Amino acid sequence: MPFFEYSGFDTKGRKVSGKADGSGRKAVVKKLSQQGIYITNLSELAESSSSGWFKSFGFKRKISSADLAAMTRQLGTLLSAGISLDETLLTLGEQTEHAIVGNTLMAIREKILQGSSLHEAMSGHQQVFPNLYINMIQVGESSGTLDQVTLQLADFLDEQARIKSRIQAATAYPILMVLVGSGVLAFLFVFVVPKITLMLTEMDRALPWPTQLLISLSEGVKSWWMAFVVIIIAAVIALKRYRNTPAGKTKTDSILLKIPIFGRLNLLIATAWFSRTLGTLLQSGVPLLKALDISKGLLRNSVLSHAIDDARRQVQEGGSLAKSLKESGVFPPMVAQMTAAGEKSGQLEPMLTRLADTYDHQTDLSITSLLSLLEPILILVMGGVVGFVVLAILLPLFEASQGF
Repeated sequence: MPFFEYSGFDTKGRKVSGKADGSGRKAVVKKLSQQGIYITNLSELAESSSSGWFKSFGFKRKISSADLAAMTRQLGTLLSAGISLDETLLTLGEQTEHAIVGNTLMAIREKILQGSSLHEAMSGHQQVFPNLYINMIQVGESSGTLDQVTLQLADFLDEQARIKSRIQAATAYPILMVLVGSGVLAFLFVFVVPKITLMLTEMDRALPWPTQLLISLSEGVKSWWMAFVVIIIAAVIALKRYRNTPAGKTKTDSILLKIPIFGRLNLLIATAWFSRTLGTLLQSGVPLLKALDISKGLLRNSVLSHAIDDARRQVQEGGSLAKSLKESGVFPPMVAQMTAAGEKSGQLEPMLTRLADTYDHQTDLSITSLLSLLEPILILVMGGVVGFVVLAILLPLFEASQGF
């Protein structure tokens, strides 16, 4: 549905302006007139080319955790200052530089003016607001602490954005190094090595085995590179389809947790995410069973999700959360220990937050140590391949010079 930017006067003669959505200009004018707004200027907001490209291919438009956290903090700050929800949404919608956020906030404001609650209006925009976000807003509205809940939610989203940024920054250098190195090697094998090996074979001499191996590899890459590409694409598609099945997802998620080094890192990240999500929800007043449901739905690993689902079932039957997490055998032992301490002391929420901080710190340490190992390994591998190419080229030239 298109968005329109309007300006005009309200029933008291005050100048007003904002954004509204509607099926057309007449629909927007009619809707605003019913709200007591008389339009003097109305213009349709053009969507960016990128959003049109995304729509044409069926992708959902999303905003980053950092953008959502910034908007949420502004929302909580304005509400804490005593500004009404209507005026807060109008202010944020007009001032934001993010088109998706601005249009979404104005659409939510229109729903609220029509009598919807904030969480009901947000539930129609789940491409922007995740399930956790909507549930926390609902708790804040029902308890009358919406301003406090939004600020807690902003802290949570800030921490989530920090972790994502840390992981992206940590993986950027190795990925770039692999891509550049692979590109250079492909260029050598396809364009450079064949010309040099042609010269070597014309020498009519027995070539050393490194040179023979290099010639075979070069000819294989040059002749079969299309087949290699097709095989890789087919393998990726087959793996993705297999992973989309329940059994395939469980199997691949189990393997991801058992991979040396990377498996432990995945478990640390997931544990920190689960602990912080559950702690934030409980602190906001969400019941434990519902909080476990939301936390389970946000985890991307089905093995961990099944463990939380089993824990929820045992808690519903009167069991202990700490005991059920321990019996799952999936989470690190400290999760059950600190959860048990929190249950006994009645301080489960701060204990979960402290647990998340601990595993966030361990995640940072693991990423740092992984990079310290990965970077020299990549350098040695690339250097070894380049050294082999140079050796294979120089060996016959050296032998030829010795023969003269």
